[in-house]
Amino acid sequence: MPLPTTSRLALKEWAVAVKALSKGEQILILRKGGIHRADKEFRVVHPEFLLYPTFEHQRRDLVKADSHHDLAQSLNENESPNEIEFGYWCEVTDKFEVSEQEVLDDIAPYHIWTSDYANQRLRWRPKQPLTIALLRMYSIESPQALSVLDEYGGCKSWVELAQDIHLGDMKPVLSNEAYEAKAELIRQALRTRAPAL
Repeated sequence: MPLPTTSRLALKEWAVAVKALSKGEQILILRKGGIHRADKEFRVVHPEFLLYPTFEHQRRDLVKADSHHDLAQSLNENESPNEIEFGYWCEVTDKFEVSEQEVLDDIAPYHIWTSDYANQRLRWRPKQPLTIALLRMYSIESPQALSVLDEYGGCKSWVELAQDIHLGDMKPVLSNEAYEAKAELIRQALRTRAPAL
């Protein structure tokens, strides 16, 4: 199936996580949703989207030591807070729901967040499961910067951009083989105890 040529739907994610995803060091995100009124329950209702790097809430104590340099670098790159650069598009290959800390601990080696922070996310709104999504990442041929509009603000997950981002000839961050190898490790860790969606 051919890849799209444009997109205007974006998912907000910490800039340091986008950096890890863009280097193929991580292929998953952990989500429980934003605190925006219409976004209280996170749902991966869109299987394909741009990544919108955010800088709010990122803190050194919330990511593992291996990611401290990337965190500092991402904060330094935020020189123009009135613009946001889009450089990556992704598609969801797998989704899981996790409700137990033991299951989340099993995938700790596969993400940049500290166990304490991951468990905080799990315990927030404890009746709602934590969504784990595996993302196949592609780099956009020519990254594009857009002005940050008021409607993009706030603690919400999904943003409909005011204009299309041209994706061009995108390149996968990881080869099919490398992606599947990483994905299978996570699937095996989750398969017996977390339902796939």
